[in-house]
Amino acid sequence: MDDKYNQLHIERYSKQLANLLCDRHFATYDTLNGPQLLNFTPIRQVNLFVIKELLLKWHQEMATLRSPYFDYEHEEVKEALLNFMNVLSRKILMKRNAFEPLLQKAIYDAFLVVIAPITTFEEKFLRIQEEIALPKLQENLKYIDIDKPLFAGFVDTLSASSRDREYILSRFKLYMNANQGKRAPLADLVQKFNALLPISEQEIITGQPAPAVVATPIPAPTPAAPFREREVVSPIHTAQREASAPVAVAARPIYRRDEEDNEDETPANVRPTLNDNFRKAPSASLADSHSNLKIESLKNSISINQRFSFINELFDGDNMTYYHTVKELDEYTDAESAKRHVTQTLANKYDWSKKQEHVNKLLRLIERKFS
Repeated sequence: MDDKYNQLHIERYSKQLANLLCDRHFATYDTLNGPQLLNFTPIRQVNLFVIKELLLKWHQEMATLRSPYFDYEHEEVKEALLNFMNVLSRKILMKRNAFEPLLQKAIYDAFLVVIAPITTFEEKFLRIQEEIALPKLQENLKYIDIDKPLFAGFVDTLSASSRDREYILSRFKLYMNANQGKRAPLADLVQKFNALLPISEQEIITGQPAPAVVATPIPAPTPAAPFREREVVSPIHTAQREASAPVAVAARPIYRRDEEDNEDETPANVRPTLNDNFRKAPSASLADSHSNLKIESLKNSISINQRFSFINELFDGDNMTYYHTVKELDEYTDAESAKRHVTQTLANKYDWSKKQEHVNKLLRLIERKFS
């Protein structure tokens, strides 16, 4: 039987994740094509459900293609329409406003496969068909990845004469009740989604976040993006990188005279640390005098060119890690903590010793946010 779950929280999470993934993809591309769709997320069930939703939209459009003036039932017309649909299926091209709602629903439906298989079977196998037929039920298995053997095992129990929806659904309920132990654990699916956007089993069931196990003053390092994500969003081309510009950094803090004297007396053979390099950055350029206005968030204030530059130079072309990092920095409540996270945690993790120009630009944006 279906498990208890918090529908509102899953809907909210699905919307947030769809927005995050679209931010990442459409920062680089204007549209989404078929090959990109097939591997859009590392969770195959999500990709398959997007394709299924797209197929449903497609059939709905084709159903309206009827006219009182022409014979659409003629064999030649049917053959021409079939050829047309085959060609069109290889020419998928969507903009964000059309794709994001499909992705959001696919994410939501992927959770339901595990926590509400009866609901999934009713919608994906029974609700969208005009007529129940065994070949159609078998065809729908192509769009199931999670617990596919379980769904396929039930379809195999049906005969060609099984056409009544209520009868089939009632049999599926009995079948699932007898095979509870074969269902995929929710924890496995949660682990996959956690790599994209944090969520816990408790949130799915109750809508309340799980209690923190350990509280630390410095946020944990941003998790690396899943390997398969690189197949979807490739590194930005060199031609798209931001042109070289004067370094934009914060003005050097004022020290007491005795502090400056001590600083000048640093032995020549002592190599400065990463933190020292960033702290001793050159004075701000004239261009900074026109860019000192306070910003509300880093995410909404970083220009497209600068975003490309950060992604390539600081995160090796990994959009997902970039977005996680910016989101993490936006959640700090003071500039010093955010800057310390950049110059100590992130700089050491990603080896930014030779990326001082780009790090200084990021630090300047942090200062503007908290100015």
